[in-house]
Formats: sequence, structure tokens, C-alpha cells
Amino acid sequence: MSTFDKEKIKKILEPIVSKTYEAQITESDISKKNTLDIFSASIDSAIRGITLEEWKEQEKQRQMQKTLQNQIGEIHQRILGTLGGVTNLGTGSVIDLEGDGFIAEIKNKHNTTKGNHKVAIYDDLKSELVKRKEGTIAYYVELLPKNGKSYDQEFTPPDNRIGKNRESNPYIRQIDGQSFYTKITGNENALRELYLLIPEILNEIIKEKYGKEQNADDYIDESEFDIIYKKKP
Repeated sequence: MSTFDKEKIKKILEPIVSKTYEAQITESDISKKNTLDIFSASIDSAIRGITLEEWKEQEKQRQMQKTLQNQIGEIHQRILGTLGGVTNLGTGSVIDLEGDGFIAEIKNKHNTTKGNHKVAIYDDLKSELVKRKEGTIAYYVELLPKNGKSYDQEFTPPDNRIGKNRESNPYIRQIDGQSFYTKITGNENALRELYLLIPEILNEIIKEKYGKEQNADDYIDESEFDIIYKKKP
């Protein structure tokens, strides 16, 4: 039995696929969307040995990829919110998720959040904990961990303004993405299952909306998944 509801995830991904897929067809000139740094473009294209038009096309793809990457944390947040007993509190809330015995703030990469922002996250989690029943655990989730490590540890970010770390609290924790998915689902392979499922859903959407056949296996590399998530501390 699958850990995830395929149809619920499909509803999350459909508008993202449509926006991204159609943008790569319709957006022909990045100069119309952004002020082009002509000096940077000229220097970069010369060093790389490509024409300016080739550079523009590659830059368009890079900008689209960046836009998509910025949504990955929210996509995970919404997918986690489809699981039984988990509520996605949406954008604009102090925290992202809540469930039986936990609250969580979701970030995509360990290096996405700067030090001063981590202090703010700690303070938000601490302030939310006092509103919850005793024993609730507050998680700061880093979906892509540093150096492929697994961790579930007390979250004590440094506050550079006062030269001290936030105080240790066993109920305020920092955890990697795979470990968090395991805790929420009870399935140690949940994140891998999701990694394999998403390309299958994307291909289904693209076939239905655009009539294009693709092979999901072309977009999966489990060896890369293992590098990111299998290393132990």
C-alpha cells in the first residue's frame, strides 16, 4: 500500500507543471522579463565560447529552474499536508505544519536559511510550543541535509548579536528531510517512495495536458538519492 495519495499529489503538481511547461514554450526573450546585464552576458558567453543568443536561451532555462527550486519547500509542505493527521497551515502562518504531538517549519536546503533567520525560526517554534499540549515537539526540517547526514538533534542556532546560542531544549529539534518523513509516516522509505512517485505523476500530467509521452525512469537516479540521504553521522 502506498504511503501517499497519488491523486492528492497530482492536484498539487498540476498547476506547477502547467506554469513551468507553458513558460518554456511562450517565453522567448528574457530581456522582456528582466533587465539584462549586457556586460555580464557578454563576458560569460565569451568565456564559455557560446553566442549571446545561446547564452540567453540557457539563462532562460536557468531562471525557470531557479523559480521552480524556490517552490520545492512549499511543495513538500503541501504534500506532507496530505498525510493523515497532518495539517498544512499554508503560507503566512508562523509555522508550516502541525499534527498529533508535533509542529514543524519546513526548509528545502540546510544552507537556504541564514543564521539570523534560524534564530527567528527557533523563537517562533518556542513561542508556538507554549500554546500546545505538553510533550509536543517542534521541528526545524532541512529537507536536503548537509553532507548527506541523518540527524534529529536539539536545535540551538547561534545568535550573533549576543554571541550565544539559543538555549538547548529537547522539544525544539533540527531534523533532516528523510528522518522527518520517516517519523511522520512510520515508513523509513517514504521519501524514496515519493522521489520515485513524482516523475510518474508528472509524466501522467504532461501526457494528459500536452499529449507528450515520456519515460519516468529518465528523471530518476537512485544512486544520487543514496548519496544525499544514506550517509550517517
